[in-house]
Amino acid sequence: MKMGKENTIVLGFLFLVLFSTCKSPTKSDNDKYMDLVDGTELFNGKSLDGWEITNFGPQGPVQVTDGQIVLGMGDGLTGITWTKDFPQMNYEIQLKAMKISGNDFFCGITFPVDTTFCSFIIGGWGGPVVGLSTIDGKDTSENNTKSLMHFEKDVWYPVRLRVTPEKIEGWVDSKKVVDFNTQGHKIYIRPEVTLSRPFGIASWMTTAALKDIRLKDIDDN
Repeated sequence: MKMGKENTIVLGFLFLVLFSTCKSPTKSDNDKYMDLVDGTELFNGKSLDGWEITNFGPQGPVQVTDGQIVLGMGDGLTGITWTKDFPQMNYEIQLKAMKISGNDFFCGITFPVDTTFCSFIIGGWGGPVVGLSTIDGKDTSENNTKSLMHFEKDVWYPVRLRVTPEKIEGWVDSKKVVDFNTQGHKIYIRPEVTLSRPFGIASWMTTAALKDIRLKDIDDN
């Protein structure tokens, strides 16, 4: 049976409607952000220019290879510290971090918050704990910024940190894990990461890798 011209037009219209409703969903705002590569590059992928290996004492080896910084497992902290100017407020940090071996935090970012400092811990206390240290004298595992995540080895996790006068915000793998109002709270760091000031990244008894480290100044809203 032949199909009439009007029936062909109707079927064609229905096909277009069906196709338009089956498009892939758009990314969330967080997903879109994690794909961005704007801001100032803090790691050139070739050397530790602008960084120094943090002299924690029992640290593991640090090397640059294949466009990444590898923090070797030590008997405690292993890390790098930024040696150039760094803002105290109104900035964002983006990077990617990977756990290679070990069972503790593979990315501990120490950063300025106005005249004090704080640390964003990813994968601490045996592997799952994420949050800020310290808040009102309490570690990540004890304060209300704590959350739990499962981290696979040999997987790159995008990390974003945003510091403004009102808040510290943090994302891991496009998930917002920290949304902390800083007003009225005592913020500081554990003594072990004092050498990471003003800005540093470390791991604890864990071999980790870092890449795509970027800094972006933001407007004071």
